[in-house]
Amino acid sequence: MTATSVSSVIPVTNMAAAVERWEQLLGLPPTFVDGDRWAQFDVGGTRVSLAGTDRTTEIAGLMVKTEHLETVRELLKESGLIVSELVDGSHERRFTVDGLEVPVTIYSSHQST
Repeated sequence: MTATSVSSVIPVTNMAAAVERWEQLLGLPPTFVDGDRWAQFDVGGTRVSLAGTDRTTEIAGLMVKTEHLETVRELLKESGLIVSELVDGSHERRFTVDGLEVPVTIYSSHQST
């Protein structure tokens, strides 16, 4: 698999309050906010994502972007990792990988497969 980006994902219960606190902490506005579902901050080539109602887990983890989602899913499955079914989100397709030390979601935009 070739990852095109990796983002830390932090689950939050109150998106508006979390965005305000992270904006104060980082000293810059979010680069994307989708209501109470999702927000992200791009800082020096790194992305910090806040997952509200669109989260896949209740603990912090990683999100890995790839261009060939279905191929990557099959390769990981063949290697013995436990992978979920593909899910269509508002802005992406994704699946989760179990058996790692942290929750991991692999995703691509709806245009990619």
